[in-house]
Amino acid sequence: MSVSMRDLDPAFQGAGQKAGIEVWRIENFSPTPIPKSSIGKFFTGDSYIVLKTTALKTGALRHDIHYWLGKDTSQDEAGTAAVKTVELDAALGGRAVQYREVQAHETEKFLSYFKPCIIPQEGGVASGFKHVEAEEHITRLFVCRGKHVVHVPFARSSLNHDDIYILDTKSKIFQFNGSNSSIQERAKALEVVQYIKDTYHDGTCEVATVEDGRLMADAESGEFWGFFGGFAPLPRKTANDEDKTYTSDITQLFCVEKGQANPVEGDSLKREMLDTSKCYILDCGLEVFVWMGRTTSLDDRKVASGAAEEMIRSSERPKSQMIRIIEGFETVTFRSKFDTWTQETNTTVSEDGRGRVAALLQRQGVNVRGLMKAAPPKEEPQAFIDCTGNLQVWRVNGQEKILLQAADHSKFYSGDCYVFQYSYPGEEKEEVLIGTWFGKQSVEEERASAVSMASKMVETMKFVPAQARIYEGKEPLQFFVIMQSFIVFKGGISSGYKKYIAEKEVDDDTYNENGLALFRIQGSGPENMQAIQVDPVASSLNSSYCYILHNDSSVFTWIGNLATSTDQELVERQLDLIKPNLQTRAQKEGSESEQFWELLGGKSEYRSQKLTKEPESDPHLFSCSFTKDILKVQCFGMWLFVIIWQVTEIYNFTQDDLMTEDIFIVDCHSEIFVWVGQEVAPKNKLLALTIGEKFIEKDSLLEKLSPEAPIYVIMEGGEPSFFTRFFTSWDSSKSAMHGNSFQRKLRIVKNGGTPVAEKPKRRTPASYSGRASVPDKSQQRTRSMSFSPERVRVRGRSPAFNALAATFESQNARNLSTPPPVVRKLYPRSVTPDSSKLAPKSSAISSRSALFEQRLKTPPQEPSVSKPPKASPKTPESPAMESNSKGKEEKKENENEEEKSMSSRIGSLTIQEDAKEGVEDEEDLPAHPYERLKTTSSDPVSDIDVTRREAYLSSEEFKEKFGMTKEAFYKLPKWKQNKFKMAVQLF
Repeated sequence: MSVSMRDLDPAFQGAGQKAGIEVWRIENFSPTPIPKSSIGKFFTGDSYIVLKTTALKTGALRHDIHYWLGKDTSQDEAGTAAVKTVELDAALGGRAVQYREVQAHETEKFLSYFKPCIIPQEGGVASGFKHVEAEEHITRLFVCRGKHVVHVPFARSSLNHDDIYILDTKSKIFQFNGSNSSIQERAKALEVVQYIKDTYHDGTCEVATVEDGRLMADAESGEFWGFFGGFAPLPRKTANDEDKTYTSDITQLFCVEKGQANPVEGDSLKREMLDTSKCYILDCGLEVFVWMGRTTSLDDRKVASGAAEEMIRSSERPKSQMIRIIEGFETVTFRSKFDTWTQETNTTVSEDGRGRVAALLQRQGVNVRGLMKAAPPKEEPQAFIDCTGNLQVWRVNGQEKILLQAADHSKFYSGDCYVFQYSYPGEEKEEVLIGTWFGKQSVEEERASAVSMASKMVETMKFVPAQARIYEGKEPLQFFVIMQSFIVFKGGISSGYKKYIAEKEVDDDTYNENGLALFRIQGSGPENMQAIQVDPVASSLNSSYCYILHNDSSVFTWIGNLATSTDQELVERQLDLIKPNLQTRAQKEGSESEQFWELLGGKSEYRSQKLTKEPESDPHLFSCSFTKDILKVQCFGMWLFVIIWQVTEIYNFTQDDLMTEDIFIVDCHSEIFVWVGQEVAPKNKLLALTIGEKFIEKDSLLEKLSPEAPIYVIMEGGEPSFFTRFFTSWDSSKSAMHGNSFQRKLRIVKNGGTPVAEKPKRRTPASYSGRASVPDKSQQRTRSMSFSPERVRVRGRSPAFNALAATFESQNARNLSTPPPVVRKLYPRSVTPDSSKLAPKSSAISSRSALFEQRLKTPPQEPSVSKPPKASPKTPESPAMESNSKGKEEKKENENEEEKSMSSRIGSLTIQEDAKEGVEDEEDLPAHPYERLKTTSSDPVSDIDVTRREAYLSSEEFKEKFGMTKEAFYKLPKWKQNKFKMAVQLF
């Protein structure tokens, strides 16, 4: 499209250079900018142009242009708005999507810019109109239909049983809920009530709700009906022109030539029918699309837009929405109308167009920085999950699961399936993630078993934990951070895999530590590193990675020319886990030894480009509504459950869009999140994972979602940080409220817009060292200390704490459906003869605690006094009785004070004894130099308790490193001790 200086209106100079909303009103056939303070205010006699600029993750700016037509606007102003919209698109480089918006029939995307609603005011700047300034409050009646709020006549005849109405009076706002309206509609209407209260009443008026059918049962209902002259039965809703839905079963394509729209013949719609040098109109009834070829002129585009306007006007379809699209930037809805569509976006051409426009504006002295594509922001991916929690892993073996030892938690086989449970400190409470991992070679039967086991675990825990479904090769960052040192071996050891290879008569390539194996090393650091076994051939190499190659007697490390220093460090760490006891022979790409190539079967071509994962795109929110709940269908003698549901995208979403009765999906391309409200039926909660899988199959955004993309099921009230990050703000107290969406929002509105939490917040357990947020990278502990396959994984709780917890836990009392507690191997220190010295102190404390608990359980004895006869209410109590009653109360208070004092003394004594006990533990331990004890030591000390490295420092060196004595150190809380130890590389 050719662009000339005369095509650019001066009012559009500098538009669309940064994210946000810009509005122009048509005045005297020219666009006039609206100040920011007036954005969101519309007048019925005016026409407006609205530009929404969005900054994408790629660094580019996306533009959506809307022109809004008030019901009383003139034809000339409406035509000017349509033409100027095309000019604005040209000024932005010619790739914006343009929408025609008619008052009371706006698109959901347009309404999402002005949440919760827009309420146009009477008046306008056109001839014969003036902006009406209300001097005193006028009683008004509004009807809420979906996301539209319409001003209707203040009369009983406007009311019906299907809609929700808002009566705005001088001192009170009433919401009338039609008996056929849904809970979700009532809740959304309350947001409009809040908007009216804040905008027109300065947030000070009262709010009342009136239920259809209550008659005069309460004072508020009587007051409401009093405005209408008293109660009378409501008539049935009658269809009118406003309620008609214009749909067309036949989608018709027209080619615009010389101002005329001529039908295009064809049995079905195909991409090849659109010519890049022409403009087309696609009439779909409620939606009318204008498609403009990339090489069409500005005049051609204006003519095509006029033809589409005339088509809508002549067919009397006020609800029809016109959407104008530029070739190469078609919307998902438009592309879905075609049977076949091959996307042929040429961004280079578009960028050239933007460059030419930018050059023209730059000569005019305009800052054109925003018109050129910005460089993608370089952000290091974050996991948004704490890495210091407790991990349990089970391998699926047929229909059962086998609990893995701590040393094998991060060692998976590609032919197996696994179930894991990870408990970690969240921002306000303990969070739990239960997930499944499917190896590429795993069998379908064991995958189904894994999902069933994980779902039962979630159900047993009352749907509180988040649930994840993960495939090998598609693991999200959160999974790698949980596993930290993750290794994937070839083959499998489960019964399902063994049965599969026997039936298929294929070779068993399961990893053998004494056989030939090649591992690709990848990751970003000690808390996120992986070793993936690949085929032991030269073509498996990649110049961007490092590799470990071994057989029974030798180990090679191969460093690619494009590998980073971090990659090389990770190789050394993974060697300690894969092959720790053999001398390593380092190989640099280009200078390999003959023996290295012989093990790989000879030289061959290999890749040099780094493997890339699915990028995370800007998130999209979809609501999933069950139209007819779940249908049970019999087929070939089997009962099948068919989910009947529809998906609707919610634009510019916020937390308030999540309704507790519904299921929502957040799609960010690389991952899918299914959010389930607390009020969703239990049978539908169990289908959440299936809904996520069906959503991927449906591919609503036509983005070619991978069927193996990770799926998370998030329950309301247990939203983890890696989910809430998609929302601009998150208030956890909203999900802590009881009741349905309407009841919750009603309490918020009546409470002045502040959520009222009704559930006490749980504290983060002390076992997690008091860490309540995701640690900085600098604070995350590293795993450089003496890695070996025998090393017990240490997380949050110390081995001593786990042993103590296991001692006091009653195995018979534990629910068998709950996973067993994590019990880790104790170090030799715990069984030394010196530990007997601690017995007297421990037994003394135990005896004191037992006496104290016995006293608490025994109720205080009171003298047995016969009950006096019941006194008459008129009979005053005698002074003696009053004195006796006061004496008993004082005695009881004194006893309570004594018990509290005893409790505090015992607690204080216990802490002091524990501190002394910790110091005495260290007295007989051998002292080692700091350089050999720190986690990054090149010559680490062996046979020590790696969770208490500081205990092996001499008193002088301890004070030098920690700035305090050992006795003072062990009086600190556990989380503070860990913080000090991390600072000096002893943790």
